[in-house]
Amino acid sequence: MPDIKQLIIIGSGPAGYTAGIYASRAQLKPLLFTGQEPGGQLTSTTEVENYPGFEQGIQGPELMQKFRKQAEKFGTEIIDSKIDKIDFSAKPFRVWSMDKEYQAKSIIIATGAQANWLGLKNETRLKGRGVSSCATCDGFFFKDKDVVVVGGGDVALEDSIFLTKFAKTVKIIHRRGCLRASEIMQKRAKENKKIEFIWNTDVIDVLGENKVQAVRVKNNQTNEETEIKCEGMFVAIGHHPSSEIFKDQIEVDKIKGYIIVHDETRTSVDGVFVAGDVADFKYRQAVTAAGMGCMAAIDAEKYLEDNK
Repeated sequence: MPDIKQLIIIGSGPAGYTAGIYASRAQLKPLLFTGQEPGGQLTSTTEVENYPGFEQGIQGPELMQKFRKQAEKFGTEIIDSKIDKIDFSAKPFRVWSMDKEYQAKSIIIATGAQANWLGLKNETRLKGRGVSSCATCDGFFFKDKDVVVVGGGDVALEDSIFLTKFAKTVKIIHRRGCLRASEIMQKRAKENKKIEFIWNTDVIDVLGENKVQAVRVKNNQTNEETEIKCEGMFVAIGHHPSSEIFKDQIEVDKIKGYIIVHDETRTSVDGVFVAGDVADFKYRQAVTAAGMGCMAAIDAEKYLEDNK
């Protein structure tokens, strides 16, 4: 039988690594599985300027490496693999990675979320070089530049309005002839003089060698293809939480798939906690994920103390 750990953390990124820092300092000797993308979404981000303590900014991968080293310093054991199967139906909780079983008295889920992308080859190649899914993270880098936003919901309009604080122009490219966003967001966007709408149009390619220079679009009514010059493309067609493996074991939102939170970080299963973007569909920031990771570790420590 495997050793029973006090705590297993599923996922890395700001939430998972911070949970590891706090849990290891509390002498819980946590075991952390990084998942397929160690460090989470920040590893595909270039410069991060809105995380406290780095007045000159810091590269996303470097920031996550600092988080990891700090967690390891205090005793977090880290395994670079993903969890393939779980069983939260009885205690101790059981998880499997690469066919090996692990057991723990408590669990913190910090698997994060992933942006929905268009699926274009050059979109992937130019991520961090003008292609982004986070206006609040990267908008500052587009001062006095022309950018496009892809999408037609509230997030797309919120991002577009935010980007007008920095960009010279913002073109919203939407595949339909009307928006899905709320009336108040539509009104605000349409009244903003920096924003232009391009209707019934799909982005079919992103152009540029080392940075975005234009997007190629196709009008889905006329099939006409054109190029729109820009230096940034923000994809705002939603996110999806990395919660699939948990859906049959804990309570998740039936529409969006986010793990439902009870009392700050608790899930529907006693002893299983959650932190970061897998539960947070509102803020989705590194600093809020880190704060939630701290909270989850403190809650797990209290749970273990109460259930000795």
